Amino acid sequence: MCHVIVTCRSMLWTLLSIVVAFAELIAFMSADWLIGKAKPSNSEDVDNRIGGSQEPYHPTLGIYGRCTRISHMQLSRRDTLCGPYAENFSEIASGFWQATAIFLAMGIMILCAVAFVSVFTMCVQSIMKKSIFNVCGLLQGIAGLFLILGLILYPAGWGCQKAISYCGHYASAYKLGDCSLGWGFYTAIGGTILTFICAVFSAQAEIATSSDKVQEEIEEGKNLICLL
Repeated sequence: MCHVIVTCRSMLWTLLSIVVAFAELIAFMSADWLIGKAKPSNSEDVDNRIGGSQEPYHPTLGIYGRCTRISHMQLSRRDTLCGPYAENFSEIASGFWQATAIFLAMGIMILCAVAFVSVFTMCVQSIMKKSIFNVCGLLQGIAGLFLILGLILYPAGWGCQKAISYCGHYASAYKLGDCSLGWGFYTAIGGTILTFICAVFSAQAEIATSSDKVQEEIEEGKNLICLL
């Protein structure tokens, strides 16, 4: 018989697992890992004609994507164009970034799988006599290691020609040059920290769903068990 067991700790672990998976996925897809040096507008004559200010803009660069500004001379409108600069894996700017993409992708796939499974932990708490919380926590720990490897290798690619074109000639491995780090990189770091927090907290979720109070509720014949 399926017993639906909901506790504060198990629900918090489930929510964190889902949030972490989405955060890492969004960070991976983001083009805001590097914020390039300021570039002047390409529509200076339009600005002069309409009396507008010539505000510089900062192009951004991700692992495989980028954002830049395209000026429409006749319409005096500027649009930001974002998309992948690499049409396939081999066109990613640096071998280090290719390795970063592999490690992050592996970690994110594991996190997404755990997030999917976590939704069903209210009904299923064990598989083949092994706690599903402990298994998921172990997988989250492994995913966290993949994410760390990817984040460590990423700055080694700052010396590639693509990064230099955004960050200036002073950019090199682990040196930003004229660039700054964008929200995509910080989101990936925050998601990695939360991944290890989830891995540790899975043990608390296991304790909460197998406590004496839960067993008492099961013995009383209740199918829906909600505990604080």
